[in-house]
Amino acid sequence: MMDILRDVKSLNLPDWWVCAGFVRSKIWDVLHGFEIRTPLSDIDVIYYDPGDINEEAEKRLEDKLKGMNPHIPWSVKNEARMHVVNDISPYTSSVDAISKFPETATSLGVKLDEKDNLVLTAPCGIDDVINMEIKPTAYFKETADRLKIYKERVMKKNWPSIWSKVKITDTSLPC
Repeated sequence: MMDILRDVKSLNLPDWWVCAGFVRSKIWDVLHGFEIRTPLSDIDVIYYDPGDINEEAEKRLEDKLKGMNPHIPWSVKNEARMHVVNDISPYTSSVDAISKFPETATSLGVKLDEKDNLVLTAPCGIDDVINMEIKPTAYFKETADRLKIYKERVMKKNWPSIWSKVKITDTSLPC
């Protein structure tokens, strides 16, 4: 994980984070006593650069990361562009985007600061990921359409089949 964080840090991206399953799955692996990390379908790297919302810039960054570590399934997204893709109001930062991920337990990001210390962002808190509870974020609870997306995603992911202690619920306090 530290190699991945160092690779991403070397790109000097504005407001960058490695987020979502990269963090959540590691926590759940540890809490379940897994000795081997659960494979991830991708490594989500996000950043916030309103000065360049060209999708090709993201692909160039993915290519750079693949050059550094070709065995990692990199996924790089500029959150300053994602409102166009998702047809929603613009995000104000990467942390704002993370706060609007579907599940509170996935609304996590890590990065390295200038001294290579780990920095965690958890705009919805860490209780749900630690308690292994899947709940929609306040953003996904705002509309029936978003709640439907949340429910479909949770069913598709089927996290309890991997992590047996994970509980799914549709109710929570807003984050």
